[in-house]
Amino acid sequence: MDNATVLNRLRDTFGAVVSAPDERHGDLKVCIEASRLPEVGRWLRDEADLQYTLLENLCGVDYLGRLPRFEVVYHLFSFQNAHRLCLKVGVPEEHPVVPSVTSVWPTANWHERETYDMFGIVFEGHPSLERILMPEEWAGHPLRKDVPLGYEEVAFTFNEDRIYAHKPFAKE
Repeated sequence: MDNATVLNRLRDTFGAVVSAPDERHGDLKVCIEASRLPEVGRWLRDEADLQYTLLENLCGVDYLGRLPRFEVVYHLFSFQNAHRLCLKVGVPEEHPVVPSVTSVWPTANWHERETYDMFGIVFEGHPSLERILMPEEWAGHPLRKDVPLGYEEVAFTFNEDRIYAHKPFAKE
């Protein structure tokens, strides 16, 4: 299966839903409308000659200053064709909501939770959308580019004088 065939099949089936194809690094990348994501995903997974059965990765990207600000990127793989496909969905800052694809690819469960936690993108229909990496009381989403860089002392540095007192070399 080649990129042109996959792109033509997508365009024949979904028309204007599929846009901005790119093959810059060998794999096909296309943008799709967020509202049609589960439908396109099911079709890509179930179509007999495509079989994109593996969601390798799903991640968020913050393009601060661009519209739409956020993007969710889905990396799919077809074992049948040994072919990769990348789907990109634009997500506006004022309403960062994308339909969940956990019903299409169960591995999306943890990826969507991580993207929610780090970027604040809500995956509508997710079975258990909650923080996965940050504490529940954490305010904000740390991978957004407008979050100020902070510093938290590493837990073992508070006693470094005692640690270095037993070493033959001095603390610099």
